[in-house]
Formats: sequence, structure tokens, C-alpha cells
Amino acid sequence: MQFNSNFNDIAESYLFAEVAKRAQSYGESHPDKKILRLGIGDVTLPLAPAVISAMHSAVDEMSRKQSFRGYGPYEGYDFLREKIRGYYASFGVDAGMDEIFVSDGAKSDLGNILDIFSPGGVALIPDPVYPVYVDTNLMAGRKTVFAAADRGNGFLPLPDNSVNADIIYICSPNNPTGAVYDFGGLKSWVDYANSRGAVILFDAAYECFVHGNLPRSIYQIEGARTCAIEFCSFSKIAGFTGTRCGYTVIPRELVRGGLSANKLWLRRQSTKFNGVSYVVQRGAEAVFSPEGMSQIKQNLKVYENNAKLISDCLDGLGIYYTGGKNSPYVWLECPGERDSWRFFDKLLEEAQVVGTPGAGFGKNGEGYFRLTAFGSPEVTAEAVERIKKLF
Repeated sequence: MQFNSNFNDIAESYLFAEVAKRAQSYGESHPDKKILRLGIGDVTLPLAPAVISAMHSAVDEMSRKQSFRGYGPYEGYDFLREKIRGYYASFGVDAGMDEIFVSDGAKSDLGNILDIFSPGGVALIPDPVYPVYVDTNLMAGRKTVFAAADRGNGFLPLPDNSVNADIIYICSPNNPTGAVYDFGGLKSWVDYANSRGAVILFDAAYECFVHGNLPRSIYQIEGARTCAIEFCSFSKIAGFTGTRCGYTVIPRELVRGGLSANKLWLRRQSTKFNGVSYVVQRGAEAVFSPEGMSQIKQNLKVYENNAKLISDCLDGLGIYYTGGKNSPYVWLECPGERDSWRFFDKLLEEAQVVGTPGAGFGKNGEGYFRLTAFGSPEVTAEAVERIKKLF
């Protein structure tokens, strides 16, 4: 028996683990220094009271024989899927109940979805990119090609008709760059995918930060139901990073070679996944209640204000960046430095601020740096002041 040698093709250390390791090492050798972390995109505000209340009630239900729940439906409880459907309807998308699958998070589904595709083929991935897209395809032995995202295209690459791909990854608002496609940009990708029989894997984990006339779902684009699968999460909209809940939407119209992607995913989930706990799904349901949405919007406003603080700081310093608006991420050009890990060290050692080096997101990330708006207002404000003094 041999192990999967494709693992040799991925970085030995996950990007964010390396960031944490370097920050910890610095902290241990400089115990008198206060480190401000704006690196990993983890939330810092607690779950909304409406969510906590719903989860407490669900725990109480589990303590009584008459209301105890065992295994739930593989695709998620109807009460939650109905609420997700209603949420989509609020911005003009009609998603059927049987097209919504509840899971333990978008990251898991983005990796697991590869099970329903035949071996081989080509995955087209933007660069810079969230590492999971690349690593999961390398683990599967699939060829990867890259769509260059850079300052010239505002970090929003458009299709290249000379490139053929079977799977296409799009994240909007983007992680790490914070850039957001408009309707025209996404329509170009949908038309490209349909013309080739390719499938778009659309990561909508940050849609809750989008305002104004910008798409929040790939299904707002005509033609997307025949070529796209959408992944979303409660991690950022409701702070479920430690609670774990997300969902994937697969339209009935997405068929290749007579096989339905929707039915294949249900078969995959029923084989390898026993669903998200009842308690967590009740908490997720409360996210969409009037009380829950009101409380959650207050939390999101905190993160949006943090992003504005960072953006205003960079504007004042004359540093180029994308994101910060319609996104919790700010992607900045490293001032006076083309090596993003060296810039990481400079920021850590001279300002005790932790961010994420762009090189960790791909070749086109070199010379850039990601800051997140998920810190507390106090930490973000102090980090901004330190950056101002540094430059």
C-alpha cells in the first residue's frame, strides 16, 4: 500500500499556520511587546444573542425524550433550508429547497465537491488565491492553471478564450484581495463556462459585506444555473467560525453527461457525511430571524468600520490597495518592499502588527499584503496608528 504522493506537491506548512508560528516565536522572544493580529480572517465578536437563545432551546430539546433528535437529514433540516431559501429571495434569487445542502462550512465543501468530478481535467484558479482551491486539486492529482489577477486588472481577471478549463474557481468578494466582480464581469465568466461545458465553483463566503449594485450570488447572473455551484458560510455573516455551519447550492439544471450534479452531491454527502448537529442548525436558523438579522448587522457594521479605518489609513499614506469596501479584506501593495514575507517581518518587528504575506496566496501575491477587518475596534485602531507612525 502506497500513500498519496500528490501531497508532495503542496506546501508542507499551511500558510496561516506559518503566520501563527512566526508571530508566536516573536511573542515568546519579546514578552514585553503587545502583538496586534490582523492576519487570519477569524471573527472576534461573539454569537448574536438570538443565536445563543435558539441554541440553548435546542440543547433543552435534546434533553427530553419527546423532543430528542438523532441523525438528521443529510441535506439539512427543512427549517433551516427554508430560511436560506428566503435569504436568497431577498436579493432576487430563486433557490429550490432540494438545491440547498447544509454542511459544516464552505471550506469543507469546496474541497469535498471534487469527489463528484471525474479524475483528471484542468482547474482554472485565480492567482493570488485562497490556498484551499489549489491544494485540494493538487491532492487529487488534477492539473491547475492560473488566471493572473494583478494591479492591471484590479485583481479581477476575465476569461482568456485561449485557455480551456473544466473547473473554474471564483471568489467574490475575493479572499485575499477584497476585489468584487460587477454583473458584467461575472456574466463573462458564466458565458465562458457555458461555452465550454465547464463548471464554476463560486465562493460567496463574504457576500454579506456587499452593498449597492453588485452581485451577491452567481445565480443573479443569467445562465449560471447551468454552469455554477455556489458555496456560502455562516462563519462571517454570523460569527460561526468555531460553531461550523455553511451551505452549498446546486441547481437541478447543472447536468453533465446525463449526470445531475445535485444528485451526485446528495449521494456523496449521504455516504461520507452525517450532517450538521441539530443544535447548530437551530442557531443558524435564528440568524435569519428579524431579531437575529438586526443583531448580526450591528456586528457586521463593526467589521465594516474597521475596514474603513484601515482603508482611510492607506489612503492617507498614499498606498495602493484593493478591498476595504464591500469586503472585510484589505490587500495593499507593500510600501518600499517587493518581498512580502520581509514586509511581514518588518511590520511584526517594528510595529508588532501581524498580517498575511501576499506570496502565500500565489506568485501574483508577491509584493502585496493582506490585512483583515475582523479584529476588535480597539485593536484595529491601535494597529492603524502604529502603521501610520511606521510609514
